[in-house]
Amino acid sequence: MEVRLPKIGESASAVVVSILVRPGDVIATGQTVLEIENEKAIAPIPSPSAGKVTEVRVKEGQKIAPGTVILVLEGATVGAPAPAAPPTTAGPAPARAAAAAAPVAYDDDDDHSGPDETAETGPIPPASPYVRKVARDLGLRLSGIRPTGSRGQLTIEDLGRHVARLQRKVARAGRYAEEPAGLVFEPVNVDFSLYGPVTSEPLGAIRKVIAARMVENSVSIPHVTQFDEADMTRIEALRATHKAAYEKAGARLTPTPFLLHALVSVLKRHPRFNASVNDVAETLVLKHYVHLGIAVDTDAGLLVPVIRDADKKSLLELALELTAIASKARDRKVTPDEMRGGSFTVSNQGAIGGGHFTPIVNKPEVAILGLGKSRPKPVVLADGRIEARPMLPLAVSYDHRIIDGGAAARFTVDLVAAIADFQESAVRL
Repeated sequence: MEVRLPKIGESASAVVVSILVRPGDVIATGQTVLEIENEKAIAPIPSPSAGKVTEVRVKEGQKIAPGTVILVLEGATVGAPAPAAPPTTAGPAPARAAAAAAPVAYDDDDDHSGPDETAETGPIPPASPYVRKVARDLGLRLSGIRPTGSRGQLTIEDLGRHVARLQRKVARAGRYAEEPAGLVFEPVNVDFSLYGPVTSEPLGAIRKVIAARMVENSVSIPHVTQFDEADMTRIEALRATHKAAYEKAGARLTPTPFLLHALVSVLKRHPRFNASVNDVAETLVLKHYVHLGIAVDTDAGLLVPVIRDADKKSLLELALELTAIASKARDRKVTPDEMRGGSFTVSNQGAIGGGHFTPIVNKPEVAILGLGKSRPKPVVLADGRIEARPMLPLAVSYDHRIIDGGAAARFTVDLVAAIADFQESAVRL
């Protein structure tokens, strides 16, 4: 029996991330045989029948379409349970055979040598296309990294640990710092129930993808965060004046549309904050459009739908679209296309009540704005009087390869001014 890839979502293709069976395995109906990466999720592919795997027709990293034959089963029967299989060594058979034939000298934290991080010097452990891409972007050789995956594969966390070891080596070699005791980035595998009652829950596919991308973003981008506060007095007054008119037009006039409108005008004056780096061509791509990614907190994790051409939209249009995309994201109805193409991201914790925080840049963008909740604070006015004003905490994290501190300070100063001096002409319907 030929087992074919079913249609998953709206995409016409997917990438094979991992193969969980091999010829000779006896599997059960519903047992996961593949994991595929489809947009922002990793989806398990179950077998429709029980039987013995005689052939696997796909490879890790291969791009496949619905209907592609992924494996062949012998004696296939629907619903039959699989007999208990004898324990095997973790990892695909080819990887185990290669490892047995040629021992690998993995990088050791206590090894003070200076290995070539780009030349492969031994067997390459299995890894997903995403992990291989991150390693390639960082200039790392896979053969020198110790895999800890359950099937002998390299994980994104393995790359993070390897980079941390390299950083400690540089610190020791240059005598810049002593390695602090206990700061070792190793897998956590502790029986916490020894110390009290616990509950464990599996990490969902979306959470795993978010985790992997956050590791990549934090490791590959040198982050700096610029903090400031903006006076929301004028925006709050304008909200009070025009709120009823906007409600009649079907829009909630929250502070966020005002902040997006102010941000767009500042991005136009500071185009490097609305850019991306092409690592292959080694160029900075300056975008002549403003597509704002809006981070939305959902039960499944953080999703970032995009408001396209935000620079061409009125305050009313921004308010309407903001409500619509946030609702779709929370209902898990946002499509992959609606999360593509952002040029700058906004993470707003104001509705929750957060203050200053350090958002992580959403690669391949080069900057992100974090917003907290405005609170009354004493402010010294130009005439020397002290007055309570609603002050908004904001934080701009940026890629220090592209943006210098002076440019970040000027951007933030202009953003604070645009918020404090918001023009009523932009609010009138």
